[in-house]
Amino acid sequence: MFRRPFISLTLLALVGLSPIAAAERGNAGGAAPAGVRMDGYAAIVTEVGPSVVTVFSSRTVQRGQQQMPPDLPPMFREFLGPGGPELPEDLKQEGLGSGVVVSADGYILTNHHVVKDADEVRVRLANNYDEYVAKVVGSDAKSDLAVLKIEVGKAALTPVRFADSTKAQVGDVVLAIGNPMGVGQTVTMGIVSAINRGVGIVDYEDFIQTDAAINMGNSGGALVSTGGELLGINTAILSRSGGSIGIGFAVPANLARGVMEQIIASGTVVRGFLGVMIQPVTRELAAAMKLKRHEGALVGDFAPDSPAAKAGLAAGDVIIAYAGEPITDPRQLRLRVAQTKPGTSVPVTVVRDGEEKQVEVVVGTLGGDDSVAATPGDPERVKGGIGVRLQALDDRLRRRLRIPERITGALIGEVEPGSRAASAGLRPGEVIHTVNGEAVADAEATATAIRGAKDGLVLRVWNEGGSRFVAVK
Repeated sequence: MFRRPFISLTLLALVGLSPIAAAERGNAGGAAPAGVRMDGYAAIVTEVGPSVVTVFSSRTVQRGQQQMPPDLPPMFREFLGPGGPELPEDLKQEGLGSGVVVSADGYILTNHHVVKDADEVRVRLANNYDEYVAKVVGSDAKSDLAVLKIEVGKAALTPVRFADSTKAQVGDVVLAIGNPMGVGQTVTMGIVSAINRGVGIVDYEDFIQTDAAINMGNSGGALVSTGGELLGINTAILSRSGGSIGIGFAVPANLARGVMEQIIASGTVVRGFLGVMIQPVTRELAAAMKLKRHEGALVGDFAPDSPAAKAGLAAGDVIIAYAGEPITDPRQLRLRVAQTKPGTSVPVTVVRDGEEKQVEVVVGTLGGDDSVAATPGDPERVKGGIGVRLQALDDRLRRRLRIPERITGALIGEVEPGSRAASAGLRPGEVIHTVNGEAVADAEATATAIRGAKDGLVLRVWNEGGSRFVAVK
C-alpha cells in the first residue's frame, strides 16, 4: 500500500526555472580498449545506446499561473517564499527527459509528461553533438506516452528493436538507459521486480516494475532486455525523496507500441468502450454477495444505450473473462477493452446469481468523461443504523446534484467518523438506492431496510453519474 504523505510516485522528467547546464562526458556505450577483456553487457549498450536520446522542453509560464517546481532547490524556495513564486513577468521554464528512436526517419517515443504544454521541444542524439528541433506528433495523457518527429536529412539514426513485453518474467535482467539529472547518457542494471503493476498515476496501466536505478531525467528512456530489445519506457518511481530507491515503473513495450502506431498513423489514440462502471470484488463484497472468488470486475452501473446495455450486461454481474482471457481486477479489464478495436464483437464471461453466463459485446468507441461530481446536501434527522444520516430526495436536490428520476432512495447527508459506513467507504453526496438487491423508495424505506438486514448488507449507491456496490459489515 502506498502511503502518500511519506512516499510519492514521481514522474521522471526534470523541471527547473532555468536551463540545465549538464556536464555530459561521453557515451556510456563506448567499446573496450583493444586487448582488454570486459565481460558484461557492453555489447548490448553499444547496440542500444545510440537509440536513446535526450529530450529538452521549454514552456512559457505566465505570471499568476506559476507553480513551485517540484525539483526546485531549497534555497530558491526560501527566496521565492512559502506561497510560491511572485514573478514580475512571464517565465521560461525548462524541462529535461529522455526518448527512444523508433524509426530511421526520425520518430521518437517518450513520455507525455516530458513534453506536456511545451512551446518548444529539442532532441539531442546520444553522440552529445547533433541536436534537432522536434515536432510533437501526438501525446496521450491516459498512457503517459508521446511521439516526436525530427528531420534528420541524411544523418544516420539507429532505431531500437521492440521486445514482446508479454514474455517478461520476474527475475529477468534489464538495463535502464537515459539521461538522469542531466549528467549525460547513463546505464544502470537491475531485474524485473514485478509485472502487470497498477499504481494509480495514469488511466491505463500495466507497468513493468524494476529495481534498476532510474532518476529524474530518465522519463521516456529505455528499459532494455538482455537481448538488446526495448522492453519498456521508463516513466515513474516510488520514492521518499525523489531519488531512486529501487522501485521504478516502465510502460511495457507492447502497450507503448500500440499507442505509438496510432499516433503516427492519425495523431491520436482511439480506444474501445463498454460503457460500464466497474469496481474491485473485495473479500467483503464476495462474502456478502455469496461469490466463490474475490476476483473479477463488478459491474456497478452502465450507461444507457452503451455496448454493455445492448449486450444485456446487468448491475451486479462480475466480469471474469474478456475475449477468452481471465479478468482478475477492474484495471485489467479497462486496459484490455481500451486495446480492442471499436466494432469488434467480443465474448464476455460474467457470474450472475452464482452462475457463469457468456454474452457477446460489440465494443464501442471511447469518448470524453461527462460525469458530474456530486456534493453533499444538508443532513436531516433520518438515521440509517450504520452511521449515516439520510436525506429525502426532493426536486431541488435532484436538480442540484443532477440525480436522474430513475434513482430513488436516500441521499447520504453525513457519515459518522469511525462508523461502519465510514469503514465501508460510504461518502456524503452518494444516494443509496438498493439494499440487498431491493430498490428503496425514500429515506424512511432506506433506513428501515438497512436496520432490518440480518445476513449482511450490500448497498448500491449512485454518485457522479453511475452506481457502485458497497458491502457493510
